[in-house]
Amino acid sequence: MQRRPFLHRAAALALMPLAGRATAQSLPKRPIRIVVPFGPGGVADVTTRIVASALAAQLGQSVIVENRPGAGGVVAGEQVARAKPDGTTLLLMSNATAISARLLKQMPFDAQKDFAPISVLGVFDLVLVAPAQSRLRTLADLLAQARAQPGKLDIGTIAIGSTQNLAAQLLKSDAGIDLQIVPYNGTAAVLTALQGGEVDAAVEVLSPVLGQIRAGALRALAVLGTKRSPLLPQVPAVRETGGGLAQFSAASWNALAAPAGTPAPVLARLNDAVRAALASPEVRRKLTALGVEPQPGTPAQLAALLASEIARWGAVIERAGIPRQ
Repeated sequence: MQRRPFLHRAAALALMPLAGRATAQSLPKRPIRIVVPFGPGGVADVTTRIVASALAAQLGQSVIVENRPGAGGVVAGEQVARAKPDGTTLLLMSNATAISARLLKQMPFDAQKDFAPISVLGVFDLVLVAPAQSRLRTLADLLAQARAQPGKLDIGTIAIGSTQNLAAQLLKSDAGIDLQIVPYNGTAAVLTALQGGEVDAAVEVLSPVLGQIRAGALRALAVLGTKRSPLLPQVPAVRETGGGLAQFSAASWNALAAPAGTPAPVLARLNDAVRAALASPEVRRKLTALGVEPQPGTPAQLAALLASEIARWGAVIERAGIPRQ
């Protein structure tokens, strides 16, 4: 399975100039909208609002965040794909964009053809957690139990086909273990099931459960990214287990894209603004506190990331036997 060298190189590449950059072009003098395919209050929404504020300062014009959740990102994506390609309507892309491309039967747009990439914004961790009173104290404990009692251990996640759900499927596959992955309709339901003993462990985005981990209500068994989280430096990454998990990586990411056909100079102007915004110490501080690692890059790097993620999660969906939704 191809991994994501992009994520390892992005910090260094972020400071490099875009090769062959066209002369920057002014945007139309009206508010810029960033359409977010998630509801208010989540990591993606808060990340967007932090970046939008900094972008407004960089561009000298208003940047508005518009939440349009629904249908696996289709509602937001279709709105942006059909917008005038002048740089004033942008889409918050994520790994959910890549997943939907292979999970949904019908899509009103092609994620790779109908959008012009601008830049990745950041990457944020997923975490494997168990109740504090659980007999599972480490990832090794979980793997041992799954091997000793095949099919008996349950991991809770949010909906089938979500990043959390597919990350659990990837863990199951790469570790070569037999366990049950139980989907719920939201993070609150997953945590209720976890504390009530309905499931043995859960995979969730780190930020929403960090408070319970720090308070001692939940125990973090491992983070699922390529390295330990600075927010939980004592918690190992899954890949530290070695063996079939030595190259394991599952993380969420956010990025900005414009409608296809947006002029290259406008994309260059927006990319410059994103990179400058993410270089701000205040923005980096806010994102890091949220569990997001800023990772700006070039449009070409975002295009490559999206292509690799579509292929990667498509393979996980096929291997898990998840039907098209």
